[in-house]
Formats: sequence, C-alpha cells, structure tokens
Amino acid sequence: MQRTVPPHRTGLIGSQPIAPEFVAEKATSRRELGPSPGWLVAPSALWLVVFLVIPLASIIIFSFWQSTGPEPERGFTLKFYLDYFQTEGFFDPSSNRFLNLSIFIRTLGTTFRFTLEVMAFCLILGYPIAYFLAMQVASFKWKMSLFLVCMVPFWTSYLIRAVAWIPMLGRRGLLNNFLLTLGIVDQPVSFLLYSEFGYTMALVQLYVVLSVGPIFFSLAKIDGSILEAARDMGASPFQVFREIIFPLSLPGVAIGMIFIFVLIMGEFATAVVVYGGKTATAGTVILNYYAIANYSFAAVNSLMLMAAMMIGVIVILKLVNLRKEL
Repeated sequence: MQRTVPPHRTGLIGSQPIAPEFVAEKATSRRELGPSPGWLVAPSALWLVVFLVIPLASIIIFSFWQSTGPEPERGFTLKFYLDYFQTEGFFDPSSNRFLNLSIFIRTLGTTFRFTLEVMAFCLILGYPIAYFLAMQVASFKWKMSLFLVCMVPFWTSYLIRAVAWIPMLGRRGLLNNFLLTLGIVDQPVSFLLYSEFGYTMALVQLYVVLSVGPIFFSLAKIDGSILEAARDMGASPFQVFREIIFPLSLPGVAIGMIFIFVLIMGEFATAVVVYGGKTATAGTVILNYYAIANYSFAAVNSLMLMAAMMIGVIVILKLVNLRKEL
C-alpha cells in the first residue's frame, strides 16, 4: 500500500509538513483571485460567433437556395455548384468544350497567379528593406523612425492609394512624361495603365508593407551574439545569412505572405480602378453577381474562394512550421 506524503514547507529548522486544510484553503484563495477562464473567453467567443460563425453559416445556406433574383427562393439545390464547376459539353467527347474547366475555375486560377506574382515581388522588395532596418541600422530610435516611415501608406485610405496610380500611369501621367523627357519614347505609351503591368505594380505598392513588418520583427529578435560567434568561427557573410539569418526570419516571411495571400485573393477594388475592369478576378465575380442580386451564385463563388484561401494558407504553413520556428 503506497503511503501518501503530505506537502512540506521549508522553515528555519528544516522541512515541515503542511496541513491539508492549509493547502486546500490556499488553492481556494487562488481560485478566488479572478474570474473563471470561461468568463475570460466568453467575450471573444461571442464576437466570433456573431461576426464569423453566423455570417459564414448564412453564406453556406444561401449557396443552396434556388435564388436567381432579388427575392430569395428557399429550397435545396446543387444547380449553382454544378454551374460553377462544369460547362455545357463538359462530358461530351464530340464537343470542343470536352473536359474544359469552367470560366469560374479559370478565373480563380488567374487570381491565384496574380497573387503568387505579387507575393514574389513583395518578398523581393520587402525582405531587403526589413533586413536593412533590422540589421544595418544600429540606433533603435532610427530603426523605429524608419519603420514608421514604411508604415506611412497605411495612414491613407486604401482606395485613395489605388486611385493615385491613375495620374501616375496614364498617357499624360508622371511616368509617361518622365520617359518622354529622357527621350526613351517618342510618344506616350499606353501599356502602363489598365494593364496587367499597372495592376501588378499597384498591388505590390499597396501590399509590400505587409511583408516588411513581420520580417522586420523576426530579424530584430535575432540575438547579435549568435551572429558574432558565427563570424568568429570564420563564417562568411553569405554563410551567416544562409545558415542563421534567413532560417530565423522564416516565421516573419510566412506571416507576411499569409497576410498578402489572403488579402489579394479577395481583392476587387484595384482590379476595377487600375485595371479598368478589363480582367476578372474571384473578387470581381462575386461583386458582379451580388450586384445583380444572384446571391446564391455569389455565395458559391465566395465559398470556393474561401476554400482556395484555406488551401493556400495550409501550404504556406506546411512550408514553414511556425510553431516549431517560434
């Protein structure tokens, strides 16, 4: 029979057992110091239920309704899901559309391609900026001052920043005048605005700051003594960056890419303003079907977009194990 050893406390003359009543009283007093965990979690849980769970459940329900106009018609149907995935003649071997993806899936693929391009450009531009601020600027005051300068674009409206590209890229815009002044072109070029070039450039400018912030904070957390030890052992600057700095900055890279990926996948305002509506993205498709009150098909497109976002985020998290790295 195992003997239960009472808890002990150390005094002036050695260790002495503590009475069980005192232990129970102390545990009770600790529980009475603050509210229970349930009350602490309740406000955030209520917020998530009201503003996330209920709207998401409503979108799922609307996607099955037989609605083709402003008046929703309740009733279960898979018609809009079939319209999203298949086209006429999809299963007909004699048709020229045999096994062709629907326009909506191709639009989602185009959105995904735009997103990957912008993520790559944001990483190429944002990483050196974050590296310079975190590693090259010695003064903490200057570090934070320059970092706040990078955050200045967030002080203005997103739509204003998108519209500001029109006078920059137009035929009589600043960039065309600059090219004419240098003699690079004889007449204004038209590929700058309402084009994939202008659209990509605008998205990079709008979202590059989202990559600078997380990468900057990941780099700023690196202990300088580790880098100094590597240099003392004969490591070259490139080896220090490859073996120490870059691996330790991967959590910031992953977080920044997740921010950019999620926001650009649902982007529609820049496509309308800077691209002039000449291309369709997943966001513009949802906007168009919502405008004509086809809420069921808009809900289907929203759910497919959300599924694509979840897959993309999971892939990024698989490439960089944030829990392990942090």
